Amino acid sequence: MKLKLDLHDIFNKGQEIDRALRGIIDEAVQKKASTVEIIPGKGSGALKKKVLRFLDQKEIKQLYHRVEKDGDNWGRLFVHFRHNESTGRRGRGR
Repeated sequence: MKLKLDLHDIFNKGQEIDRALRGIIDEAVQKKASTVEIIPGKGSGALKKKVLRFLDQKEIKQLYHRVEKDGDNWGRLFVHFRHNESTGRRGRGR
């Protein structure tokens, strides 16, 4: 399962961005999604940096496996998950 979050509509609303990011990460964990596609857009790059800072928070970082920057479209990120069947959380390997 793959989830998608497009931030174009809320690009200048900081708290809404954080809520949307937290919501999609929580949904991915709950639904055991393998990937979340986040689209901050190309713009100045400030929103992408905000997303990366959000994902780098300790309590968020422990929920996913890795972040991939799209080589073909720098306005898009992929957050990959490994889920442990018993807990619904990511696997131990990195």
